[in-house]
Amino acid sequence: MEKNPTLLQHFRSFCYQNHATDFEQAVEYFSVFGGMGWRIDFSRSIDELIEEKVLRNYRYIHGDIAHITKSKPIYHSLLSAIASGDRREFSAFKKANVKREEGEEAIDWLIKKDLLIFDRSTEKPLTEADANSDKLLFVQPFMRFWFACISPYYKGIKEGDYSEMKEHWSRIRSEFSNLIYDQLVFEMLKKSFKDAFEGDPIVGIGGYWDKHVEIDILIKRKSGEMIAGITKYAKSKANKSELTKLKEKCVQAQLDVDRFVIFSKNKFSSELKKEKGEKLQLFSLRNLTGLIADLSEKDLLEYTNKKY
Repeated sequence: MEKNPTLLQHFRSFCYQNHATDFEQAVEYFSVFGGMGWRIDFSRSIDELIEEKVLRNYRYIHGDIAHITKSKPIYHSLLSAIASGDRREFSAFKKANVKREEGEEAIDWLIKKDLLIFDRSTEKPLTEADANSDKLLFVQPFMRFWFACISPYYKGIKEGDYSEMKEHWSRIRSEFSNLIYDQLVFEMLKKSFKDAFEGDPIVGIGGYWDKHVEIDILIKRKSGEMIAGITKYAKSKANKSELTKLKEKCVQAQLDVDRFVIFSKNKFSSELKKEKGEKLQLFSLRNLTGLIADLSEKDLLEYTNKKY
C-alpha cells in the first residue's frame, strides 16, 4: 500500500473489495470498518458485523492498537476526545484534561504514526483574535469508530457486556457517517470543477471556521475567488432559507463570496431550484456516486494489518 492513501482511495478500495452496489450503505459501513482492508458482507446488518468483527475480537484488536499507541493513556484519551468531540485540537485537550504543551506533543506523535492528520480552515479569519483551533481527522475511519464507540466502554466489553456500547452507538449511528460524507463531497467537488476551473484551479477546499462562524464548504481558487457551500444530510429537502443563512455567514466572516454550492442528500425545494445558475450549483447523491464509477482491481489497496 502506498504510504498515505487518501480517504477516497481507501473508499474505492473498500467498495471494490466488498462489491458495493448501494452507495449510502457503502458509506455507512465504511465509516465503521474503513481503512483496514477487512472483508464486509453487505447482506448483513452493520450491528451484527460490529458484534462479530469488533466486539468479539476486542482483546486482539485492542492489543494491535495498544502496540501502535504504546498503551499510553494520554494518546487514548486524546483519540477518544477527538473521535467523540468537535475535532478541535484545543477542545480535545480540555476534554482529555491535558495541558496544552503536553497535548501538542502527543498530537504531533499521533500524526507521525499516521493515526491523525490536521484539518485546517481553508481561509484564515481577517483578525488573529477570531482564529480558532485547527481540527483533526482520523486517517482510518475504523480508528475513529474504535475511539468513539469501543475504547470508552472497554470495561463492559472486556467482560462480554456490550449493552453500554450498543446504547451509545444507537444514539450516534444516524449521524456518524456525516463526516465521511463531508470528505467525499470535497472530493466530488474537486472532480466536478476540475475541467471548468482549468485556467484558475482550486488551491484549497475544506470547511471554514472561526470563533463565531462555521461554514461547511469553502473553495479557494488560484485567483483568490472563493465559493462557499453547505452540506445537508437531513431527510427534509434543502430550501432557499439555507442559502440565505449561508450568505449571512459569509458576510459575518467577512468573506468575499458571490458563488455558492449546496449538497443535499435528499433533494431540493422547487424555490431553491429556481435559484440554480451561474451563482449557485446544486449537487445530490447522484453526483457523489460518480466517485465509485469504473472500479477495478487497480483500486485495491494492500493492507498489512491483521484482518478480522
